[in-house]
Amino acid sequence: MFARITTCLLFVSASLLCAAPNVLFIAVDDLRPELGCYGTSFIQSPNIDKLAASSVLFDRAYCQVAVCNPSRNSVLSGFRSDTTTILANNTYLRPALPDVVTLPQHFKNHGYTSLSLGKIFHHSQTEPGDDPQSWSEPSWYQGQPYRHWFTKESEDFIKEMKQRPKKDQPRLIRAKPYEAANEPDDVYPDGQTALKAIETLQRLKSEGKPFFLGVGFVKPHLPFTCPQKYWDLYPEDSIRMPENSAPPEGVPSPALHDLYELRSYGGIPRTGDIDEATALKLIRAYRACVSFMDAQLGRVIDELDRLGLRENTIIVLWGDHGYHLGEQGLFTKMTNFELGTRVPLLVSAPGMKAPGQKSRALVELVDLYPTLAELAGLPVADSLEGSSLAPLLDTPDRPWKKAAFSVYLRRGPEGYKGRSIRTDRWRYTEWKTPKGKDAGTELYDHDNDPKETVNLAADAKHAETVQQLSAQLAAGWKEAVPAP
Repeated sequence: MFARITTCLLFVSASLLCAAPNVLFIAVDDLRPELGCYGTSFIQSPNIDKLAASSVLFDRAYCQVAVCNPSRNSVLSGFRSDTTTILANNTYLRPALPDVVTLPQHFKNHGYTSLSLGKIFHHSQTEPGDDPQSWSEPSWYQGQPYRHWFTKESEDFIKEMKQRPKKDQPRLIRAKPYEAANEPDDVYPDGQTALKAIETLQRLKSEGKPFFLGVGFVKPHLPFTCPQKYWDLYPEDSIRMPENSAPPEGVPSPALHDLYELRSYGGIPRTGDIDEATALKLIRAYRACVSFMDAQLGRVIDELDRLGLRENTIIVLWGDHGYHLGEQGLFTKMTNFELGTRVPLLVSAPGMKAPGQKSRALVELVDLYPTLAELAGLPVADSLEGSSLAPLLDTPDRPWKKAAFSVYLRRGPEGYKGRSIRTDRWRYTEWKTPKGKDAGTELYDHDNDPKETVNLAADAKHAETVQQLSAQLAAGWKEAVPAP
């Protein structure tokens, strides 16, 4: 098992004595585990791939809720959504849990400089949501004069929208959900975050204190806007629609949504299907933004290396939830499907015994709080609702959790809530009305149908499996935790 770090660590260089490990905590918005290091040959992600070579890559990692705010609050609190009670983007952690000690706050309370750059908690430059108690200094992200669109076409579109009578304006005035501009990286939010992270690492190096540095990249979140050079990595004629572009056979209606996030952007119809030309452009633009974000990540880690901080720094890279790009007839997140809940997760730590290896263990983002606390030798509260992944950094193939758990609330008059469980073979989901009545059940066989194209829940041949998984879902996460 990974040795628990207590009073000091001895690292590769004998000159580094009794140094508390730093933490570089990299959050990426809307990132699918569709990367070179995950076996996807058509995605160009050289910097994430390089990080994977010194990390354990978790091939089956899952978020607790497939939308930004609830997922991030689960990670940062160490609690699942049943405890945080947060299932939407417009409610925040501290009002729900006034006395919570967040992950970065825990490090701050133990002598770390705790800093937030980019999107860590769910908030924009103007919206609330960041948690001042978590940080040694105010979050840098809020108040930054960010832009997402730069072409004349986009500017003219926004100008025309603003000139319309108020009654004819959309609630959010946005240009198209994609754009390729002949602009440098550093005019975009993630380029500016990378610059600030480089500057901050230099400062932290000079100060000599251990640090917890949260760096949050917003791409590939909508709008899929980035420099033209990243679009050029993915020629137009190389983009194809996914094979499973139709909803699963027998899927209950609460499992799907109407693409409402995408429809808030210009040029996207308010109802009806997305035409194939637009869908292909969205897929291409998303991939371009992945490579753009990867380049910014590379700049930050290169500076960590240049400053000689890498040997004494824990690095974790995680995506806050999955994403659909036309699969199952959907775009964006907000589902309980595998594509909505599965995320990329890499962990690199000083002294780990299995760098460059993959783990097929079922793990969850709620596990990050106890993992980082243990790796840094900090107390791990019994109240946390995840399991430290530290043992998997030494033995990635050891027995682990029996299941991962996710939930999603369909907002609106119906208010359907779906609870989902992922086991080694199956994904099983139950949808309920607010009064607890059945609103649909899903069962997908990942041994034979990994793209989740056929719902087997009503198949009499699988009645026993449904019964077993329903009982396992009801028993909850405490019955699925790994043996000590």
